[in-house]
Amino acid sequence: MISNNKNKYYKISTYGCQMNENDSEKLAGMLKNMGYKPTEIEEQADIIILNTCSVRENADIKVFGNLGHYKPLKKKNPNLILAVCGCMMQQKEIVEKIKEKYPQVDLVFGTHNIHKFPELLANAQQSSCIVIDVWENGGEIIESVPIERKYKHKAFVTIMYGCDNFCSYCIVPYTRGREKSREPEKIIKEVIHLAQDGCKEITLLGQNVNSYGKTLKNPISFAQLLRKLNQIDGIKRIRFMTSHPKDLSDELILAMKECDKVCEHIHLPFQAGSNKILKIMNRRYTKESYLELIKKLKETIPGIAITTDIIVGFPGENQDDFKDTLDIVRKVKFDSAFTFLYSIRKGTPAAKMENQIPDDIKHERFNRLLELQQSISREKNALLKNEVVEVLVDGTSKNDEEKMCGRTRTNKLVNFIGDKNLIGEFVQVKITDPHTWSLNGVQLGYENYIK
Repeated sequence: MISNNKNKYYKISTYGCQMNENDSEKLAGMLKNMGYKPTEIEEQADIIILNTCSVRENADIKVFGNLGHYKPLKKKNPNLILAVCGCMMQQKEIVEKIKEKYPQVDLVFGTHNIHKFPELLANAQQSSCIVIDVWENGGEIIESVPIERKYKHKAFVTIMYGCDNFCSYCIVPYTRGREKSREPEKIIKEVIHLAQDGCKEITLLGQNVNSYGKTLKNPISFAQLLRKLNQIDGIKRIRFMTSHPKDLSDELILAMKECDKVCEHIHLPFQAGSNKILKIMNRRYTKESYLELIKKLKETIPGIAITTDIIVGFPGENQDDFKDTLDIVRKVKFDSAFTFLYSIRKGTPAAKMENQIPDDIKHERFNRLLELQQSISREKNALLKNEVVEVLVDGTSKNDEEKMCGRTRTNKLVNFIGDKNLIGEFVQVKITDPHTWSLNGVQLGYENYIK
């Protein structure tokens, strides 16, 4: 603990996936150990950290926009430390751009050396020029990094790092490195400690959790890990993401069915419906094999909620290819989908491909896809009217501070009138007003008090 940091504050802005959110929790944990307190007021902060994402172009634009925004703040407070970390910083051209155009930045580091942050921060505080420390690979997995979690009742648990899939559009293997799995004993120990601290729900994280364990000296499958974690007292729900269709085994589907704590929800990106496009993407499955997986999931786990990722406008995508995408959406009837316009990621094979799709065509297809998925999500949620669901309460609703919100086992967002003392508790809610992306309801026992 550094005592002279007692009245100092930090602010972390996180872009991108749950892995980044988990990394930000680790940064917050280290800052807490150094005596810093969190703040959302930029002018109050002594340290501002931007934890960046490189998956899509929009994230890059937001980061650079915010760096420009902080220039007058830095001028007003020269002692402010402005740090940028995360996946974007693993790209040399991005780091060079920051050096040249954003002199207000004090510290740059990547995804592989977050555990070195206290040392890097000290260097930045003592240096008159920018400190840059970006590792090309992470070496051994570092355990026991302090962590300040956003919630007490639920937690992200990273079970593996990196990715070996090398999808042609994706920069992640180049920014997060090759696949490495944590030892199961370390994961189990972390989850036991979480349960002892009152955690009720864990979400297991990895770029491709289905391939967990393959890099270990004593290999273990993801299904076997789930069965071990399912036995831990205190944990009531287990989620995981993200899954790759090529590694979704019958063994895993059976484990999902038989492990009572594993939630009836899977996020299974299919990205494109055309076998031609899937091959160019290097996804290593077909439309037919994906639909067969969906059939197995629905037959084995009745009522399972299935969500997905879809890319629109990949290079070479024609109308027939796009129709295949719409066909999968109609046949599967996803509960929800994250839909994205393809954006060029420098350093990926897809960036060099010919037949890039014009923006107007991308947007037209995107709107058609979004309209279809919205109608499906609306219809599926409508079926839940008057149903009673179990909700783990997360906090107040973003849209209405008088309401609480939480998630069902199938990951549906539910809003209802309730007290803040319900945060972290399980409640039974009767759905009264289903919407496209969320559900409104009434807590059982309070029906007569709600007008």
